[in-house]
Amino acid sequence: MRINQTKNTQNFHGLYNNKAVLKGLEYVSEHGASVAAGVSLIGATILRPLAISATPKTNKENKKALSAESLASAFAKFAIVQAVALPIEGAIKKIDVNPKQYLNENTLKNLSTKDYKFLTQSIKLASNFISAIPKSILGVSLIPIVIDLFSKNKKEKQNNQAQPSFKGLDKHLSKIINNEEIQNLAKKYSKNDANIARNMSVATDVLLSGASIFATKNSKKIKDEQKKPLIINKALSCAISIFAGCKIDEIIKKGTENTVQKFIEINKNSPKLAKYIEGINILRPTLVFALVYYGLIPIFSTFISDKLSKKEV
Repeated sequence: MRINQTKNTQNFHGLYNNKAVLKGLEYVSEHGASVAAGVSLIGATILRPLAISATPKTNKENKKALSAESLASAFAKFAIVQAVALPIEGAIKKIDVNPKQYLNENTLKNLSTKDYKFLTQSIKLASNFISAIPKSILGVSLIPIVIDLFSKNKKEKQNNQAQPSFKGLDKHLSKIINNEEIQNLAKKYSKNDANIARNMSVATDVLLSGASIFATKNSKKIKDEQKKPLIINKALSCAISIFAGCKIDEIIKKGTENTVQKFIEINKNSPKLAKYIEGINILRPTLVFALVYYGLIPIFSTFISDKLSKKEV
């Protein structure tokens, strides 16, 4: 298994091997969870509140609560994901750079580059999943604070949290990679590596939404009349985004097959081709789900949740 190789020169082929594009795809490959968190932050703080405010014939207070939930959850998600993802991404990069220092001979022989990339990318993207519950709890706890800011225009000071240091994380993660059972799973499912980011997004969204609904329902600081539209909106958004996001992602994936194949052909001699493909497979569903979840769904779910919340259960 050759994880790192020397650079190779290529002829210029427009965007297919543009240095900025390739560098961007490489960055996405190495920092998939962080990039996804950044895209979500932009979508939740700008796109979703605009979509909610543009929803016609909807109660202003419900709009305020939904926008507050979007902003609160956005900052909570981003902060926690960065705290978890950055150390994991850094540790994996250490292993990438010095595989012989961390991985045993059996692992180096047993895993192909594709299997290794699938396994390490799964570990990095899993940071979104494992942090779903604390993100939801923190996000819900911030909702009344944001609503209060909307209502009274108070200015709150934000405390900068230092990124936690996880000493020896690289060694712990290398133990996971060296595990034979984990390797066998990677070899079995690596053929579906093009959908890893999408599948992880779906699993994360389900856990995140479920935890958020539970936290909202049991919150003592959110008003009872605000809970119902928040819960309905979250459930609708989750269900529709998964269905629509997967369908749209599959359509785009099939529609761009020729373009991706041309990209692969042009960059076939690049030692970083595997990373570029990883970047494409992460970026595509990340942008699709962000557009669907933060741009398209809020108008529909805000209107429906507003109407349903006015009915007696």
